[in-house]
Amino acid sequence: MPDNTPSKDTKILTADPAGLTRAAQLLQAGELVSFATETVYGLGADARQGEAVAAIYAAKGRPSFNPLIVHAASAEAAQRYVLWNGWAEVLAQAFWPGPLTLVLPLRPKHGISGLVTAGLETLAVRVPAQPSAQRLLQIFDGPVAAPSANPSGRISPTLASHVFAGLNGRIAAIVDDGACGVGLESTIVGLAGEAPILLRPGGLAAEEIEEALGQPLRQRDVQDPLTAPGQLLSHYAPNEQVRLNAAAARNGEVFLGFGAHQGSGPEDLNLSPDGKLTEAAAHLFDYLHQLDGLGRPIAVAPIPDEGLGAAINDRLARAAAPRD
Repeated sequence: MPDNTPSKDTKILTADPAGLTRAAQLLQAGELVSFATETVYGLGADARQGEAVAAIYAAKGRPSFNPLIVHAASAEAAQRYVLWNGWAEVLAQAFWPGPLTLVLPLRPKHGISGLVTAGLETLAVRVPAQPSAQRLLQIFDGPVAAPSANPSGRISPTLASHVFAGLNGRIAAIVDDGACGVGLESTIVGLAGEAPILLRPGGLAAEEIEEALGQPLRQRDVQDPLTAPGQLLSHYAPNEQVRLNAAAARNGEVFLGFGAHQGSGPEDLNLSPDGKLTEAAAHLFDYLHQLDGLGRPIAVAPIPDEGLGAAINDRLARAAAPRD
């Protein structure tokens, strides 16, 4: 299990075959690796390993769960995880590899951690153009979740030295491939609705996207669902009521435990019997879905309000908020 307290010996790897092979091995082992893309340096983790993804939030000090972008080696690789459509084909042909992220519905049996999507039914995917990122993804042969490799709230990194200054001791390695050519995060376009929608401006001009599509992009308004990184204000809410800071379940409830607060029923779950916040974060969305499917109110054990616990509690507070 990756440990993201400031005690790691963060390695600087070169962007040659040996360095990229080592980076891929670290990702496979559930470690965090920063790598260059044409936009900014990303902080990568295997998108299928929930605890590795949770470690991204811990390393960055990210205050709440937001959807993350998954990086794939090709459009064909991306289609392992999302349902493709005609708009996606047009834009992928025109701009991938490149600084464009597409939000599409998840494919059944996609295997992506629920922490990547923040419990949503869509996934943000892109194919980076940086040659070293391409080679890393090909060697790894899997989905890599990667927000910008900087502490939360800090300037996005466009040099390996920026990453080292912010995350040294918190991540396993940085692949140094010089300066990022674009230096601005990717443009995000939503393709899961009735019309393409601009979800975030970025390194690819909206006008170029509209020209490729042959139609204008719809502009997002406040009533649209929040489906992309940097937008999420609310999260998946169970159909049943949620009661927080519960020592035990009441009659008729199921229990979501943490640490020593164990449930006693056969259907109860525990986010982390050992009290590990990265493990709890990795299990949170999946376990809420499982308990919600039982059709009974959910009682949740207290979670320490520190580190990733603050993000978990933020998510749980939204789940427990009064319904309209």
